[in-house]
Amino acid sequence: MQTTGVHHIAIICSDYARSKRFYVDVLGFTVIREVYREARQSYKLDLQVGNHTQIELFSFPKPPQRVQYPEACGLRHLAFVVPNLDEAIADLTAKGIEVEPIRVDEFTNKRFTFFQDPDNLPLELYEL
Repeated sequence: MQTTGVHHIAIICSDYARSKRFYVDVLGFTVIREVYREARQSYKLDLQVGNHTQIELFSFPKPPQRVQYPEACGLRHLAFVVPNLDEAIADLTAKGIEVEPIRVDEFTNKRFTFFQDPDNLPLELYEL
């Protein structure tokens, strides 16, 4: 099998309108399409992240809560590449988003930080 990249990442949110505002207005992802699926009572929002990756944002009636800390099996976090970590952090904090202190990857010496989406999904900014 040969893969050439990640096509999309699917996220189920507890409050669709709040998460849509966060991913579109705060993070600046572009809406590709938005549909309401009557049979599932669910919205599906396709968002463009960079040139190659998409996020699918779903709403479902009464989804179970995400397993919280400490770290558990499953998806740990999503990491987004940023060209300038300081500018990205300044942008997030200006929008009222709390960001953890900057860390340095011990293997690559690259800087990164974490913050959370409205459902406490850990998100990382990684400076290249």
